[in-house]
Amino acid sequence: MDLKLAGKIAIVTGASRGIGRAIAETLSAEGVKIVLAARSVDLLDSLSSRLPTQSIAYPVDLRYPESAPALVSAALEHFGRLDLLINNAGATQRGDFLSLPDELWADGFALKFFGAMRLCRAAWPHLQKTNGSITNIIGIGGRTGSAEFAIGGTVNAALMNLTKVLADRGVKDGVRVNAINPGSIATDRLTTRIQKFAAQKGLDEPAAARLMAQESGIARFGDPEEIARAVAFLASPANAYIHGAVLDIDGGQTRTL
Repeated sequence: MDLKLAGKIAIVTGASRGIGRAIAETLSAEGVKIVLAARSVDLLDSLSSRLPTQSIAYPVDLRYPESAPALVSAALEHFGRLDLLINNAGATQRGDFLSLPDELWADGFALKFFGAMRLCRAAWPHLQKTNGSITNIIGIGGRTGSAEFAIGGTVNAALMNLTKVLADRGVKDGVRVNAINPGSIATDRLTTRIQKFAAQKGLDEPAAARLMAQESGIARFGDPEEIARAVAFLASPANAYIHGAVLDIDGGQTRTL
């Protein structure tokens, strides 16, 4: 299937590793030119040098209000337009609700929610010109509350609502907005959790990973590339009637409506 993405211009945040890196690689393989955004300049430069299409590395900390407009300006200065915005940056601290201080709550919202919101606002008029699209990478923690994921679940729920808000606006403005909720994906963060779990249970890492997956009610953990392929599908103008969708990609872990 021709996704009709060749020649498009995209911003991908959180592009230095994990899901973001897989998204950048997948979009580039489809012919998309990419602005790679994250805080790690070395990882961005390394990724940029390997992509088959033109790309630029833009190291940025999206927790700061001025970062989003600057990132959009850099994309326009280098490529002249913007077609796709992939909001993937942001990680939140796990822990018991009663032990999480205000600073961690503020930091959790600063990057994942406010960073994405500001980028959507800064990119919106330029996406209007190209009938472009936004895809927010959120997480299933916003679907089902968990005592150990208070910050992340709350941030994710807010970002899902924002997705619906922007999709409503996008009907009038010609900007498509969708979201993906990854489940447990085999990234560095999950590897760290598996290692801790293995130490607690006295298991090797493969056995610990299998047990963790079983306890989550799934057959296995996902791969970053599985999220990336869905991003390319949602971003494609070939799927222009998909609008306001929130897609759970979690191996069946989410059983609620």
